Amino acid sequence: QVQLVESGGGLVQPGGSLRLSCVASGFTFSSYTMSWYRQAPGKEPELVAHIGSTPGNTNYAESVRGRFTISRDNGKNTVYLQMNSLKPENTATYYCVRLSDDYWGQGTQVTVSS
Repeated sequence: QVQLVESGGGLVQPGGSLRLSCVASGFTFSSYTMSWYRQAPGKEPELVAHIGSTPGNTNYAESVRGRFTISRDNGKNTVYLQMNSLKPENTATYYCVRLSDDYWGQGTQVTVSS
């Protein structure tokens, strides 16, 4: 059974940083592209970043490029999202996603506010 469990969200001031983690189980993690999506209240989900199964294969939404970094540790079945220079508009629920089969985690809330 595929499971994706996110953690690391919270309340942070503008300009601050957070690192999200997603622990995967129930499948061969290293073989899959993994993604982070987010959904703000009243808006559709949007892609934040994804990372392929091969090293260096990453892609980012234009709005986060240069501030967010996606990475993975296949030995720990974990994908990370390092978020720096956070802005209030980054407030959303962040989801770990295995898009090929449309598996989503439960999400972790990120709130950027002073």
